Amino acid sequence: MKGFRWSCALLMMLSGFMFANEKQSASQKVDSGSFGVFMNGRRVGTETFSISQNSNGSDIQSEFKAEGSAGQAVQNSELQLTGTGEIRKYEWKEQSPGKAQSVVVPNDQFLTQKWSASPQEKQQEQPYLLPAATSVLDDYFFVHREVLAWKYLASACRTEKGQVQCPLKQKAQFGTMNPRQHSSAPASMEFMGREKVTVGSTEKELSKLELKSETGSWLIWFDDQFKVLRISIPSEKTEVIRD
Repeated sequence: MKGFRWSCALLMMLSGFMFANEKQSASQKVDSGSFGVFMNGRRVGTETFSISQNSNGSDIQSEFKAEGSAGQAVQNSELQLTGTGEIRKYEWKEQSPGKAQSVVVPNDQFLTQKWSASPQEKQQEQPYLLPAATSVLDDYFFVHREVLAWKYLASACRTEKGQVQCPLKQKAQFGTMNPRQHSSAPASMEFMGREKVTVGSTEKELSKLELKSETGSWLIWFDDQFKVLRISIPSEKTEVIRD
């Protein structure tokens, strides 16, 4: 985040999903860190992520490690987006205990997913009648929700005197896909205002979004630097907290 002016970044986001201007050639890290995942108050996993951008678009990398299991489950993903936020490539790999893998790429005007249970097995293939502008919301990778939040800010909000202005209850619709579930679904996101939230041991005033889809409702809180600090999934008794 050092040296990155978020007011300028949001202006770029409003015109091109926050990703890169033509003069920028070197990769620049936009956000990085980790999320702790808690179910019923017990930590069950950690996601470590980074988001970088350059003149060609952006790269979102993530690794999820499950905790408390006999053999630690590890998986990682990489989402490559164009300068306008469209999918260039999405790749998921299981590191342990198995070696399953999956990749999503544009094919003509739509998307195609190929996957296998191991590198030795024959790949299966599934086409999706979805455009490359579809948002990836894969299991276990909560940074994908941060990217969707940025897309929402770009489409539903504006900047005024360097500050983000989002109309209360302003709703935007998105097409999404979940590669691990081999499924797609519409989703909506709306701005719920600002409220004081306890993150760790600190109380902060944060902006709140609600993400709704056929799988339920997620509550997302982000700070004035557009970093997601907390996610709540009430139906699953799950909390995601930035470390």
